[in-house]
Amino acid sequence: MTVLPDDGLSLAADFPAATRAQWQRLAAGVLSRSGKDVPADEAEAVLSTALEDGLRARPLYTAADGAPDPGFPGFAPFVRSARATGTTDGGWDVRQRHTTADAGAILTDLENGATSLWLAAGPGGIPLDALDGALRDVYLDLAPVVLDAGAETSAAAQELLALYDRRGVAPEAVRGNLGADPLGTEARTGAAYDGDGFASTVALARLAATYPELRALTVDALPYHEAGGSAAQELGASLATGVAYLRALTDGGLDVERALGQLEFRYAATADQFLTIAKLRAARRLWARVAEACGAPAAGAQLQHAVTSPVMMTARDPWVNMLRTTVATLAAGVGGAASVTVLPFDHALGLPDAFARRIARNTSTILVEESHLARVVDPAGGSWYVESLTDELARAAWDFFQETERAGGQARALRSGWTGERLAEVWAARSARLATRREPVTGVSEFPHLAEKPVVREPAPAAPGGGLPRVRRDEAFEALRARSDAHLAATGARPRVFLAALGPAAAHTARLSFAANLFQAGGVEPVTEGSFADSGAAEACLCSSDAVYAERAEAEAAALRAAGAGHVALAGRPGAYAGVDSYVFAGCDAVAVLSATLDRMGVS
Repeated sequence: MTVLPDDGLSLAADFPAATRAQWQRLAAGVLSRSGKDVPADEAEAVLSTALEDGLRARPLYTAADGAPDPGFPGFAPFVRSARATGTTDGGWDVRQRHTTADAGAILTDLENGATSLWLAAGPGGIPLDALDGALRDVYLDLAPVVLDAGAETSAAAQELLALYDRRGVAPEAVRGNLGADPLGTEARTGAAYDGDGFASTVALARLAATYPELRALTVDALPYHEAGGSAAQELGASLATGVAYLRALTDGGLDVERALGQLEFRYAATADQFLTIAKLRAARRLWARVAEACGAPAAGAQLQHAVTSPVMMTARDPWVNMLRTTVATLAAGVGGAASVTVLPFDHALGLPDAFARRIARNTSTILVEESHLARVVDPAGGSWYVESLTDELARAAWDFFQETERAGGQARALRSGWTGERLAEVWAARSARLATRREPVTGVSEFPHLAEKPVVREPAPAAPGGGLPRVRRDEAFEALRARSDAHLAATGARPRVFLAALGPAAAHTARLSFAANLFQAGGVEPVTEGSFADSGAAEACLCSSDAVYAERAEAEAAALRAAGAGHVALAGRPGAYAGVDSYVFAGCDAVAVLSATLDRMGVS
């Protein structure tokens, strides 16, 4: 046994080892002082946080929280990384998305940090006959190109490959992905691929095989994420799609290793950094299991492209999106994504401007060049929490994958509506959390800024639709704010509510701030100074402590009604106060409350 030298850093060596039981007793004591008396062995459950997919984040993880051996980086099951070494030679591939034939913007991206291009082509993107012009200044032997052309994938691929040929790019220098994803296109548009099944996709795979570094197929999980699906559903749907493609490719004559080498997987990276890290690690483990079942375990290293989540992007206070995408990009890098696309902060508003594109590029650059994030393989590996979360998420995703297979596979699950129904169930539950602000959206449902000048962008090309819906976390509150904006444009003023502060500041400050925050989330301007008669408001809300309410609430409500208030609310838990019409409190359905408020005020 190796004996380490005494370096004087004994740390806790002189203290007795702590036990889980001791921690539980201490945690139960803290809970008791907060008014929750629970047995010590239940303290962890009380302090746990429920996640989607039946998962829970516990307050304490130790070496006893076992997970399967993740193996070594670059070796099956590839949990720790698809690569065996760090990427000190440049970090992950910075892949920026373009939907218009703006050759100047494309070149600017490549000259200032981007290392590959993700081009939306065909419907909702760059016209196929404009690809040459869009790429006129690009050295195609240096910058990989990834296509996203939906139903026009075959034509777009032929156009791109012809462009490589015209420019004399050697086959071994062609890199990227032709973007064939018929099931992803069906999920987006609802249009089933034609009667020849995957024949055109198999043909593209055969064609791509003549280019050693080019892949033909993308397994895009974003349609399921953007429809409101959970992390496990996103992973499970990607597995079912990938397996369907493997079947088609091997039936078309490709061997398993070549078929596996034609796939690239695209996942969403969210501001929930640990869930994103675990998702990418779990995805590699699951795909390695598929490859093992197919008899090619060594070829099961999943190539991953992470995209900062469109669902988390907000139209209001879009500057906060810079913070969201930074956290998401960090998580994608730590999680081991080979390529990362940072959506510009104004993504929800339309086409990004030059500043937004620059910030998007620099997000990766700072994390790679200044934070040196890419120099360490799987930096989260060994964390008891991350390893446990990876294992639990992998199991939940495998369950969803198996359910999809029992439903007839990804194609039948989509066409029967089964997939859409499952995603909708998850989104409905999440929408309830968003509406009650238990899942806050900074700048929208929390800390909104009504006086902020709107950010205006040129509209982006309409994305193909007709299939699974596209949702955003801010959509319910965005609808309320849009009603307020229309009222402001029509009348010159926003709807107002008078906040009646009762008692000393110590009694009313907390609930006054809460009520102001809540009403502004719906575009209702709070008035806290002067009298109700001078406020220009149609409604009022009482704000104070329970003790003050007991003494003054009913009298103050009567006075407000006499002054012309058509509706009197109270900031606090529901009680039996005469003259009070409604209550606003932490955990109330803010969307329902605000919608009803705007309805009463005649804000359409």
